[in-house]
Amino acid sequence: MTLRPPAHPAPALGSSRAHRGGLPLVGRTLEYVRDPQGLFERQWAEQGPVSQLPLLGDPWVLLLGPDACGAALTNGDKAFASAPAWTYLVGPFFRRGLMLLDFEEHRLHRRILQQAFTRDRLEGYARSLQPPARAGVGAWTPGPGFRAHPALKALTLDLAAEIFMGGAELTSAQEMARVNRAFIDCVQAASALVRRPVPGTRWWRATRGRRVLEEFLRGYLPVRRAEPGDDLLSQLCLLEDDDGQRFDDQAVVDHMIFLMMAAHDTSTSTLTTMTEMLGKHPEWQERCRAESLALGPDPTLAELETLSSLDLVMRECLRLRAPVPLVVRRTVKDTEVLGTRVPAGRYVAVAPGFSHLMAEHWSDPERFDPERFGPERREDRSHRHAWMPFGAGVHKCLGMAFAGLEVTTVMHHLLRRCTWDVYPDYRPPLDHRSLPFPTDGQPLDLRPLTTQETP
Repeated sequence: MTLRPPAHPAPALGSSRAHRGGLPLVGRTLEYVRDPQGLFERQWAEQGPVSQLPLLGDPWVLLLGPDACGAALTNGDKAFASAPAWTYLVGPFFRRGLMLLDFEEHRLHRRILQQAFTRDRLEGYARSLQPPARAGVGAWTPGPGFRAHPALKALTLDLAAEIFMGGAELTSAQEMARVNRAFIDCVQAASALVRRPVPGTRWWRATRGRRVLEEFLRGYLPVRRAEPGDDLLSQLCLLEDDDGQRFDDQAVVDHMIFLMMAAHDTSTSTLTTMTEMLGKHPEWQERCRAESLALGPDPTLAELETLSSLDLVMRECLRLRAPVPLVVRRTVKDTEVLGTRVPAGRYVAVAPGFSHLMAEHWSDPERFDPERFGPERREDRSHRHAWMPFGAGVHKCLGMAFAGLEVTTVMHHLLRRCTWDVYPDYRPPLDHRSLPFPTDGQPLDLRPLTTQETP
């Protein structure tokens, strides 16, 4: 499909387009929660790439397709701001995180934080990840009905604590479970209908969760400032801008809360999808396992980068089920997207996950087919913005290389230790109220890998 802007003058939203208002107050929020892909398909068919969509009581603008999404995320005229939109959804709980900064302030903070994700740092993280990832997978109890999602979520939080905090060495398992619950509450506040801390509501639970996270991280600051190590928390205490200015305690805590959330929530989502797909497609599981068994138990970053089959599977799973299927912005001035005028002050929902499943850009898009990312096909190059699991533009995920490292490490150790099956017709019951996750825990028939099964 070729998208062409309409003839000028550009129509304003709502002036000549059908508009379905949905329910009072909540608009079409419940439709999104039930089936976001179905809602987007209807919206695309009825109204095209730029349309109005009432969500959470506001007249949001919905952008669909790689042209419209790319226009907002690359943000050539600086009309789309990230901070006010994310602040509306989860701002009190992830305030001052990198995603909630814009323009010059964002550029300055991002430039400082980039020092924590250099190649040298990633090589150190790769070494540090191996023992806890191996031990974490080794502690699982294989069996039928093994719930992969909660196990992976607990493991990725432990790994985030290891890399970002030097292991959180004084923290009990009960305290880490409390921290995990706090992160879940903060993320799920995004879809809260009551956006005040009324007891019993999501907003109230997230407000408590933010306090838990602040108290947890502040307890480690004095030691890390006095005796810094190689962990990210220590590095944030030491990083300086060009003028020699360092982050104060509050800035360190704010960035840590956001980075830890991003490091374990999105990685958990990707790993959960990968275990499902490899369980349904044993030929790919064996192909990935053969490559992992050819490496030692503690591979370096360079060795992990040779796991080409696992990389193809990861890319395909990021396409099929984007960990962050919807990105939000707010217009700070009047702008135009594909010939449609979008006024200032509008919340904007950018849906890269919809682009990942468009038949215009992907062959048989619902099918698991990692080879589509191989050098002979490279379907992800069908459009510059056909595949955007990490976003685009200045807000493109700073930690995407670390995320790939973490996911590859966990899968490497899982493939070396276990084999598993998933029923071919299994469809995970996904909760879309925040970042999507399977409400049944993603069951696997998990078995220890025997000598006879080793390729």
